[in-house]
Amino acid sequence: MNNIPVEIRLLKNRTVLVLTYGDESKNLPAEFLRVYSPSAEVRGHGVGQDVLQTGKADVQITDLQPVGQYALKISFSDGHDSGLYDWAYLHRLAYGYDAMWQEYLDKLAAAGASRFEEK
Repeated sequence: MNNIPVEIRLLKNRTVLVLTYGDESKNLPAEFLRVYSPSAEVRGHGVGQDVLQTGKADVQITDLQPVGQYALKISFSDGHDSGLYDWAYLHRLAYGYDAMWQEYLDKLAAAGASRFEEK
């Protein structure tokens, strides 16, 4: 299967990116994309250096920019905009969503952290 989506749509509420591969659409919530940003700020500079992202439940996508023929730059309402989501990584996020989301929730629980901002 081709890793490049045939359609990319941002829902009006700016909280879901819809990627279509062939005749199958995958919904990727903004929060999921934000906490799995491929940026060094989130992933770190080496294995095991990733930084758990908290308080991102209400984040929205503010901008989408193509980067050449290989990636999307996604900007978020919390100011984060440094990750380049290449087609292979977006495909991995789309098809690995269920397991990856659960892994994130498990990490939050283990850290005693929340998806919601402290008020």
